[in-house]
Amino acid sequence: MKSLFNLRYYCTIILFFALWEGAGRDIYAQAGGNNTYEFLNLTNPARVAALGGTLISVKDNDLNLSFQNPALLDSTMHNELAMSYTNYLADINYGYAAYSRTYKKIGSFSAGIQYLNYGDFTAAAVTGEKTGQFIANEYSLNLAYGRPIDSMFSVGATLKTIYSRLETFTSFGNAVDIAGVYNNSKHFFSTGLVIKNIGRQWKTYDVVHEPLPFEIQWGISKKLSHAPFRLNLTATHLEKWNLTYTDPLQQTVDPITLTAIEKGKLSVLGDKLVRHIVIGGEVLLSKNFHLRVGYNYQRRQELKLESHSGITGFSFGFGLKVSKFNLSYAYARYHMAGGPNHFTISTNFSEFYSKKK
Repeated sequence: MKSLFNLRYYCTIILFFALWEGAGRDIYAQAGGNNTYEFLNLTNPARVAALGGTLISVKDNDLNLSFQNPALLDSTMHNELAMSYTNYLADINYGYAAYSRTYKKIGSFSAGIQYLNYGDFTAAAVTGEKTGQFIANEYSLNLAYGRPIDSMFSVGATLKTIYSRLETFTSFGNAVDIAGVYNNSKHFFSTGLVIKNIGRQWKTYDVVHEPLPFEIQWGISKKLSHAPFRLNLTATHLEKWNLTYTDPLQQTVDPITLTAIEKGKLSVLGDKLVRHIVIGGEVLLSKNFHLRVGYNYQRRQELKLESHSGITGFSFGFGLKVSKFNLSYAYARYHMAGGPNHFTISTNFSEFYSKKK
């Protein structure tokens, strides 16, 4: 009864913050382009990138996943270090590093930093005369906390301190993620809920305060009992229904009949629904080697070419353990022009020494 009371208590708090943050917003707006600090939504861990870009429900002692869901933090990650680097597009790169420790009767903590480097730019006057160079980068210092309520339920939160510098314009803000996880190890099933980026921009670039990229995510994961497969499904942007946008280049008139091209209501409804879904699968070939694949329908619809879609929206990768190090790589296809490469390495320092009896 006590654990059930605690669960209701935490769920009430989570729902309160979700409703408070979402109140007054245009819930029918498209997901991108309306907020500041959008770099907070970039996919960092290679494992997550390989599985479609979002993963919040797998509880298997991976510190990298706590970056997505702080409720996944637990004592198995004590003394673990994780680092990730992404070679993004147009010479942009980003990454993060995190370290975790657990304290008995208190819970598990992780501290980390996330960064995005846009590179060096040449400054020029309106006449075209070069006047120098400038930089643009963004950072988030993250402090996460997670603890179990009982043997199946866990909760967690991440406090983010955000700094952004774009040429001479600077901005500062704070955000909080609130999360929960249910994990049934007996049936190889887990589910997670994350409410992301509840916060405020304290110092603006100019005089206008911009909203943060608030989002609600829910995911489920299921490992097959008698086969080496794990399937993941994540629903993104639950605070918004319509993630579509009006494409000015999309053909609206049939060139032969000169009549308007209309989509059926069921087709439109299905398109809006599936844009929220990210799916991924892992082939667990051994304890030391995993293959991964993911599909992001929203990414495919927004970045594909009408003439040729290819594998836009798909992602691939693998996980490999070598000695005491866990290595992960992922390639995500964003466009026919290519996509980013993700690299992650993690290790637990406790494995480098053993206590003498």
